[in-house]
Amino acid sequence: MADKILEVKNLKISFRTQTGTLKAVRDISFDLYRGRTLAIVGESGSGKSVTSKAILGILAGNSIVEGGEILYDGKDLLKLDEESMHVIRGD
Repeated sequence: MADKILEVKNLKISFRTQTGTLKAVRDISFDLYRGRTLAIVGESGSGKSVTSKAILGILAGNSIVEGGEILYDGKDLLKLDEESMHVIRGD
């Protein structure tokens, strides 16, 4: 079996808006394995881009990560500072 390289567990993300809090991602979980392809599909507004941006650490300033983990190489990407994320993302 291929090595698991990314694990998203119970991710929950919302955004602060002028009219209140908008729930964007609710309890999404998936694994990505080395040498495999993962397709994330869904309707417009279902949270695909928000999930991708969370993995990359580039969420908007009004985002609220309410729960979950994004594990890469044993590290929770949601808990890393910008400098550590830059090392992972590269130039």
